[in-house]
Amino acid sequence: MSEELHGLRRRLVEFAAARRWEPYHTPKNLAAALSVEAAELLEIFQWLTPEESARVMADAQTAHRVEDEVADVLAYLLQFCESLGIDPLAALSAKIDRNEERFPKP
Repeated sequence: MSEELHGLRRRLVEFAAARRWEPYHTPKNLAAALSVEAAELLEIFQWLTPEESARVMADAQTAHRVEDEVADVLAYLLQFCESLGIDPLAALSAKIDRNEERFPKP
């Protein structure tokens, strides 16, 4: 795992520990929170046309909302991985390997 990713995971663990949130950070609760945050990201795009969605970062206020939701999704995903001992980069690499076998080049 990259040093930067490891550092972010440690910061999230320390943040939760300082607030005594560990009892609530179960895999089930973190998966639910991840789903909620992903839905909040989707909500920004809900009624946009494909063209409007491609330009969403052009508006500073909307761009800030998108970045915040992306951060929330990533934070919960990293906390979820931490709770189950998953290396997210290794999991992604393995998934890409499986997809390359499953969906060969034409």
